[in-house]
Amino acid sequence: MSESLEILNKVLLGTWQVIKWVWWIIVPYILLSAVYKLWLQYIKKEFLKKVEYVIFEIKVPRYIEKSFRSMENVFVSLHSIQIAKPKWKEKFFQGKTQLWLSAEILGNGEGVSFYIRTPKEYKNLVESHLYAQYPDLEINEVEDYTSVFSASLPNKFWDLWGLDFTLNQPSPYPILTYQFFELQKEEKIIDPLASLLETVSKLEPDEKIWVQILFKPADDSCKKEGEKIVGQLIGKKEPTKRSYFDYILEFLYHLVRAPITPPEWWEDGGSAGSPGNVQNLTPGEKEVIAAIQRKISKLLFDVTIRFVYIDRRDDFTRLNITSVMGFFRQFNTLNLNGLKPYKSSVTKADKPFKEQKEFWKKRVLFKSYIKRKFNSDTKMVLNTEELATLFHFPVTSVEAPMLKRIEAKKGEPPLNLPIAK
Repeated sequence: MSESLEILNKVLLGTWQVIKWVWWIIVPYILLSAVYKLWLQYIKKEFLKKVEYVIFEIKVPRYIEKSFRSMENVFVSLHSIQIAKPKWKEKFFQGKTQLWLSAEILGNGEGVSFYIRTPKEYKNLVESHLYAQYPDLEINEVEDYTSVFSASLPNKFWDLWGLDFTLNQPSPYPILTYQFFELQKEEKIIDPLASLLETVSKLEPDEKIWVQILFKPADDSCKKEGEKIVGQLIGKKEPTKRSYFDYILEFLYHLVRAPITPPEWWEDGGSAGSPGNVQNLTPGEKEVIAAIQRKISKLLFDVTIRFVYIDRRDDFTRLNITSVMGFFRQFNTLNLNGLKPYKSSVTKADKPFKEQKEFWKKRVLFKSYIKRKFNSDTKMVLNTEELATLFHFPVTSVEAPMLKRIEAKKGEPPLNLPIAK
């Protein structure tokens, strides 16, 4: 017993000595790191405050003979807004960061409208590529439709329910895309937007459904993660390599144990990898691998998907909330990926202080919507095919009497339309 206490005493003494030697390095480092992060957040907000935006309302013709691929081509073109990784000076002193766009669907008692909100510097880019794929569109610059509510919601007249979405699985796993919906029937394309448009057609005059998809070009981290997942699925072993952190841990480990036993340093280097074996995979596993490889082979976007339902407080109904959630669930699969509520964003809470917490969460979500705030915590990355499935203009086969369309076919786009370079 006394021998064990003596060993414990030596370990604790060694640990205390280490703390006394390095505290003056660790504490300032922690404080400086916190100050650095706070400064980056502040300067980034200041940068974003200076950005000017425009909102386009897009009216579609009565007959659209374009496939989903046309909208995917639009998203492919919009990926060109990607900027080079900001240099340290640009990031630290200017707050420079990647800007994003927003594709939005508004539904109310008057019908369905499509909007795109873009930084003013990308205005010509958005217009020209939309017209390139859909020459018969009518694109108008309009005021922000969210400004109809002069005060923050909820208030004594209006209530809301909403959430941000996230993915069921890591981002390299894809959701169902238009490829699946096109293959369901050979003679007729199934448009996933049909269910949402049907829900909107049943809205009362005061009910509103807002759907917002924020997107900006992603880096290659999702692609690398996808390659790693594929390697794991085929049984490929990656070579291991020791990091600087491993060496630091080893040094501290032996420093503490030095009073008890001489240090025995670990072998340097790492283990070699193995190529894996594809032949032993099941058909289901091969399907998953092919789907991941297909997704990461296309251009990728960081994405935030937000849904808000608004109605008068004295007549608030949740029936249409269920219908909209059903619209998003049709993109889910058991073996790949799907959309689900991001728990902390959902505007419901538990006791205690249930009403107060729900009120606060609703205020935060409403502000995030009208400010088009990007929620990086959801960690959602989608490719151009997935985005085009979620946001596109309804195909001709969709019966949507409440859809705001162009009543008369117009001529060619204006000759003086600025063309993106």
